[in-house]
Amino acid sequence: MTQQAAADGRPAVVTGASSGIGAASARALADAGFTVICAARRAERIKALADEIGGLAVACDVTDPEQVAHLATTVGPHLSVLVNNAGGAFGLDTVAESDPEQWQQMWSLNVLGTLRVTQALLPALIASGDGLLVNISSTAAHEAYVKGGGYTITKAGVAVMTETLRQELLGQPVRVTELVPGMVKTEEFSVNRLGDPDAAEKVYAGVDAPLTADDVADCVAWVATRPWHVNVDRLVIKPRAQASQYQVHRATDGS
Repeated sequence: MTQQAAADGRPAVVTGASSGIGAASARALADAGFTVICAARRAERIKALADEIGGLAVACDVTDPEQVAHLATTVGPHLSVLVNNAGGAFGLDTVAESDPEQWQQMWSLNVLGTLRVTQALLPALIASGDGLLVNISSTAAHEAYVKGGGYTITKAGVAVMTETLRQELLGQPVRVTELVPGMVKTEEFSVNRLGDPDAAEKVYAGVDAPLTADDVADCVAWVATRPWHVNVDRLVIKPRAQASQYQVHRATDGS
């Protein structure tokens, strides 16, 4: 049986750590023995989280080059784990009716934000001698769906970026993983996308046990604690009730 690698307080960075998958991943990595640097725009939230888990909070908007540079300076010369989680979805319209500004917003956050943080922290990952880069994409990256064009395009970009990095870093001491969650019910994702809590709740109506942020975070910690020679290229996780973007079992009679 493959043994879990010891974290021994090694540094890990989680972006988008103020809520949802990011906050849960920070907690899971701390539980696994990492010293976690929590990065997000909302300083008060990540300060509370960092205090809770014995980590460090760094206010960082991944779309701002200066703030990303400050994050890299704070991290220092060595980094063991980077979890690129910061991202979001805005709008739910057909391609013909979409707002280009929302597409631009998602591209800046999901793709260019991931790029900026990766570029800034990759030297520290390499210098650690045993680095891990985890990009959080989505099943939407691998299966298009009606009215999801803007979001799926950006997450597909993250998926291709991850695969490209794995090829470009061959021979370097860095493992590269794409983590691909399906339907995850968090407190903010669908609300931010739809702008209406009631509409957001309908996304999960009748679904028996969608994934939680903790489910995804558990996978992040598992990948992070594999031995140095084990690379998990792509890990797809979906609730049992979901077979694809379109095939989701929903109870109609309360059963």
